[in-house]
Amino acid sequence: MDVRITPSPMSGAIRAIASKSYAHRALICAALADSDSFIRLNTVSKDIEATVECLISLGARISREDGVTRVTPIKDIKYNELFCNESGSTLRFLLPVAAALKEKTVFTASGKLPERPLSPLKEEMERHGVSFSDSFPLEISGFLKSGEFVLEGNVSSQFVSGLLFALPLLPGDSVIKLIPPVESKPYIDMTVEVLRQFGIEITQGFNSYSVPGNQTYKKCDYTVEGDWSNAAYFLAMGVRVTGLDLSSTQGDRAFLEIMHSLGADVDYQGEFLLLKTDNLYGGRIDARNIPDLVPLLAAVTATAKGRTEIINAGRLRLKESDRLVSTFEMLKNLGADIEKTDDGFIIQGVERLKGGTVDSYNDHRIVMSAAVASLKCENEVYIKDAIAVAKSYPTFFEDFNSAGGNAQCL
Repeated sequence: MDVRITPSPMSGAIRAIASKSYAHRALICAALADSDSFIRLNTVSKDIEATVECLISLGARISREDGVTRVTPIKDIKYNELFCNESGSTLRFLLPVAAALKEKTVFTASGKLPERPLSPLKEEMERHGVSFSDSFPLEISGFLKSGEFVLEGNVSSQFVSGLLFALPLLPGDSVIKLIPPVESKPYIDMTVEVLRQFGIEITQGFNSYSVPGNQTYKKCDYTVEGDWSNAAYFLAMGVRVTGLDLSSTQGDRAFLEIMHSLGADVDYQGEFLLLKTDNLYGGRIDARNIPDLVPLLAAVTATAKGRTEIINAGRLRLKESDRLVSTFEMLKNLGADIEKTDDGFIIQGVERLKGGTVDSYNDHRIVMSAAVASLKCENEVYIKDAIAVAKSYPTFFEDFNSAGGNAQCL
């Protein structure tokens, strides 16, 4: 599916879809609980479907009706193969969980996921009793053992979260030690928060997490809050958004503070949140804890007044696409004055972008960022293979059009 966008003013309102990050975590905890849990989840995506299917393969029973997902926990291990599709969260979260539950599991994946790194999680799991095959399909064998796990803190918070899900199930106590600098810590905080709601106790120290063994996950009726990561695209377009928790643990809530620092006005209209972005100025943005926002922030600042520098975004090379390359190419093709650095971008704002054709790079965030950039273009924007948006936000273009946009699926 390609999409053609004709620039037009946005003036409507949308409701934020459910947080993909919270949904992954709640579903996994529910599948490990002592009895049925009910997860209120107003939207599903390909990544969430991947986690659901893997949990069913492990032996959970999961059904969905009227926005409520019922999870009957894993009792007897079912299948030996888990298909993660393109979901890095699914793979990285469930590797330790599967090793805690069964002696042998095969993980399969598609897209770029088999190429994305598993170190140092792989090496730490190997130190604690688990063997890995050399390539995908990825076979792991041996039960995970408790103990001390040491991880670099600037590789992937998902490795930490995966261990935090698994270690409470083991017979002995464990500790996770992180070598600083620790990046994307809000995602680890999110995991700890959800674990506590399902009855799991974690003690946080200085760059460490102590996890008592022999814990029992408790059932929970859980409502997945609105997703700041995906709502940010509509906030950037001047669309009113409802369903967001202003006190959320989600790291991408920082989008508000970043936009305010660039000159945006934040307006609360009852339950709606609105950003006024008419007079944005460039600035310096540290992406250490908000890597997923970088393509969007680059698109927004492409037409801000002055110079913007985005730093500490080197981890973008390891996402669904190399987002340093795909973001640069997308904005360059649309007429932005952008320079790629080793770990980010230098952007000199222009008054208007030109428009043109861009590739999605099979990356949902590139698709949505291109849609945001299109509103500042003089001519139409064509996004090739825009179906990639279904990975996290299947109804993105429906919401885009309902809020005043003009996008045609070709």
